Amino acid sequence: MNFELTEEHLAVQAAAREFAQTELLPGVIERDEHQKFPTEQIKKMGELGFLGMMVDPKYGGGGMDTISYVLAMEEISKVDASASVVMSVNNSLVCWGIEKYGTEEQKQKYLPRLATGEIIGAFCLSEPEAGSDATSQRTTAEDKGDYYLLNGTKNWITNGSTASVYLVIAQTYPEKGHRGINALIVERGMEGFVVGPKENKLGIRGSDTHSLMFSDVKVPKENRIGEDGFGFKFAMQTLAGGRIGIASQALGIASGALELALKYSKERKAFGVEIAKHQAIQFKLADMATNIEAARLLCLQAAYDKDSHRDYGMSGAMAKLFASKVAMETTVEAVQIHGGYGFVKEYHVERLMRDAKITQIYEGTSEIQKIVISRELLK
Repeated sequence: MNFELTEEHLAVQAAAREFAQTELLPGVIERDEHQKFPTEQIKKMGELGFLGMMVDPKYGGGGMDTISYVLAMEEISKVDASASVVMSVNNSLVCWGIEKYGTEEQKQKYLPRLATGEIIGAFCLSEPEAGSDATSQRTTAEDKGDYYLLNGTKNWITNGSTASVYLVIAQTYPEKGHRGINALIVERGMEGFVVGPKENKLGIRGSDTHSLMFSDVKVPKENRIGEDGFGFKFAMQTLAGGRIGIASQALGIASGALELALKYSKERKAFGVEIAKHQAIQFKLADMATNIEAARLLCLQAAYDKDSHRDYGMSGAMAKLFASKVAMETTVEAVQIHGGYGFVKEYHVERLMRDAKITQIYEGTSEIQKIVISRELLK
């Protein structure tokens, strides 16, 4: 097995690292503190191709593989997970979902603007009573002939107030259960579509998370993705790829925390020497580095599976499960290594610790990943 990255992969990685350090790092603490969406930074990410990395060039995308996407996500997430979650949703969920399952008309209409960052997208599955249980959709899309009448509420929607295109999962035929669910493309400005207040969150505070309310929103039939009743399968297939993006985000948060801990341990002195020379600190750093490398290999394996057109359901779930655990553990240790300074915002690690927690929750909790993995094992 060849573990070498190609020159193209290394170039993408270097470009993402440079962008993160020069464009995202300045102001990242302020954006977190004031829950400020990184509008200008996201615009530049679109111009540089980070928002449509895997989209076919004929639709304005970069035509890159999933490995390139994982590498870029890690570098962006080392510095600003609020920016990387926008990148993840736009790439893994919205662009991929439309390109994989949309009609040619839908692709032509939405992908060129999404891939270049002219607009961004949102993926709307979670509800007040349907988070991990995606089959229990209370949002309804009533078939009215040439349009659907959409009613309901969606919760925890990333890019909630900044998106222009929303992929909404809704129930059309309750008697059919999950086989009666549809996926609809909803546009900002449709009558009856209201964005709720912004959530005041523990982490990824710069990202834009809102509830969405739909009241008799008329959605044209041509905005349905796939065949009638395809919505649940669409959501599950799209989330399977989304887990690779979130695993990469968790990986980046962890590796960013390790880099900060390494730097600090070489500068901070205790008992007359740098703390990096104390065996207790060395053991922490060794464990952190080993776990991060294992998480990185799981992320790359899942990306390789996807690029090779192999089943990546289990490898993606494993990557997400393990990388999110590593992110949480590593950031806690990074705060501990920094001591009292780790509790202070200017040293960044407390923010990374807060950001790490969400990676264990969205795209399915750790328990959901274990269900996905165990089902594959028991087939």
